[in-house]
Amino acid sequence: MKVRVRLYAFLAELHSESTRAGSPLDLDLAEDSTVASLVDYLALPKEQVKLTVVNGRLREPEHRLEPDDEVGIFPPVAGG
Repeated sequence: MKVRVRLYAFLAELHSESTRAGSPLDLDLAEDSTVASLVDYLALPKEQVKLTVVNGRLREPEHRLEPDDEVGIFPPVAGG
């Protein structure tokens, strides 16, 4: 199944296909993929993934992805 993923902040630098933060990556994943399996597929360090948003809604790692989902993956942020 195809999904579109956007990696934010330094997470984009960790993935070789990402050109810059927030740029879309179109991926073809297994039908039973979850947010957690997507993070594994992208080889992102789990401790650096703070928020995942699927189609504009905050989702937990065990959330099952659907075809054509749009996923945003964010690291921890600080500042004020």
